[in-house]
Amino acid sequence: MKYYLIVGEASGDLHASHLMAALKEEDAQAEFRFFGGDLMAAVGGTPVKHYKELAYMGFIPVLLHLRTIFANMRRCKEDIVAWQPDVLILVDYPGFNLDIAKFVRSHTSIPIFYYISPKVWAWKEYRVKNIKRDVDALFSILPFEVEFFEGKHHYPIQYVGNPTLDEVTSFRASRSETFDEFVRANGLSSKPIIALLAGSRKQEIKDNLPDMLRAAAAFPDYQLVLAGAPGIPPEYYGRYVGNADVKIIFGRTYSLLQQAEAALVTSGTATLETALFGVPQAVCYHTPIGKVIAFLKRHILKVKYISLVNLIANREVVKELVADTMTVEQIRAELKRLLYDREYRRRMCEGYDEVKTRLGEAGAPKHAAREMVKRLTNLYFVKKQKSMQ
Repeated sequence: MKYYLIVGEASGDLHASHLMAALKEEDAQAEFRFFGGDLMAAVGGTPVKHYKELAYMGFIPVLLHLRTIFANMRRCKEDIVAWQPDVLILVDYPGFNLDIAKFVRSHTSIPIFYYISPKVWAWKEYRVKNIKRDVDALFSILPFEVEFFEGKHHYPIQYVGNPTLDEVTSFRASRSETFDEFVRANGLSSKPIIALLAGSRKQEIKDNLPDMLRAAAAFPDYQLVLAGAPGIPPEYYGRYVGNADVKIIFGRTYSLLQQAEAALVTSGTATLETALFGVPQAVCYHTPIGKVIAFLKRHILKVKYISLVNLIANREVVKELVADTMTVEQIRAELKRLLYDREYRRRMCEGYDEVKTRLGEAGAPKHAAREMVKRLTNLYFVKKQKSMQ
């Protein structure tokens, strides 16, 4: 069968590449065409556009690149119609993908699957009506989404497991690097490590890294190691690191987490990754006009938490320092607890075990691929029977 996939950022490229590999195991005749990235290209198929040409974040960048964004949308729609895939698979990235879904639903009979559902439970809940109208099957990687979509909105979805659990499980099973080996390989000292995960986008790094560094500098018995994000050049970090005593390591985030004593983490998938490695953490997310954002968080956002760890557990497992509560003093106080309060660390790790239990078994891409091929096979036989009547 012919599969057309659309992703809009690095995480989507990673998850879609694993899904594609799983689809090839289920469907030996699988053909792929995609808006995606290098990891998807490595699996095989025909890349149409790289996600880096799509990824504009924030009001001003989007406004400045509207012509390019509309051109990419037009190119994508035309290409889908011309190729006539057996299914369109959308991966997160709702601003772009929901527009594509609306077009494909109204102009073609191509089935539309959504892998890694949009986070409409946190923001823009009105998009649920678009999903119900345009998407044939929704595949979720977060267990609490089942109640949101099925219980609240009466829209059946398929929870397939969480791919981050797969990635961490696979890494831990295949790597046995010791602390001494890690520090020697990366030119580090023998001090225990505080890991800094300051986000994957430039704006996040700009907003979060300086305060993280200032707070962590108060613990000279530890060394600071910053996980460099893919696509961010070292010189960009240099603008915000200044004279801080910190080592930047690229492409080894999982190895870093495997050796860290504690971590300061910007909200996102990294909070879940840190939990799955059992590293005590504080979630740090600076925003401009912090008091305004804090008000919006309390009165407009639909969820109590911003970190995946707390959302999955449905309680505060890790401390979230967000908007007006993210200050150097509060980060420093929380980091002190993470490093020296053994009981606090123990309770957090117990919360991590609860999160792992709620995520279920590993194998999300395989579960999703198997279900997708099953649904497409059923659709094929239904169409064949109708054509014979």
